[in-house]
Amino acid sequence: MNIYFAGSIRGGREDVKIYHEIIIHLRKFGNVLTEHVADDNLEKAGEKNMSDKEIHDRDLEWLKQSDVLIAEVTTPSLGVGYEIKTAISWKKKILCLYRKQKGKSLSAMIAGCPDLEVNYYESLTEVKEILNRYFDSI
Repeated sequence: MNIYFAGSIRGGREDVKIYHEIIIHLRKFGNVLTEHVADDNLEKAGEKNMSDKEIHDRDLEWLKQSDVLIAEVTTPSLGVGYEIKTAISWKKKILCLYRKQKGKSLSAMIAGCPDLEVNYYESLTEVKEILNRYFDSI
């Protein structure tokens, strides 16, 4: 199974350690096409050796090849939103993960979308349990 993991890059890198742990767990279920999202060396400016168009085209090709999109949506990201909407239009299976935060809430455009599944979590243990259940069900 090909898995496309989406997480914020240019929107902010605060959750990169969480992305790393999620990707490690996702490897149990298949081939993660976008492991670079969890690269500690990848800065907010993104990948420096590729143009924006090259990144866009490559990522859409990976998304096309994927069987499922797993998106960590705690840190708002225009790119992740774009990937989610594209995956919806391509009828991909989509799971969004949102870490509960005091005083913040998930965008209604994600939380209210009937074409994807949203799970809320507080710990990495919960994320792993959510992923185990999700992949058992598909």
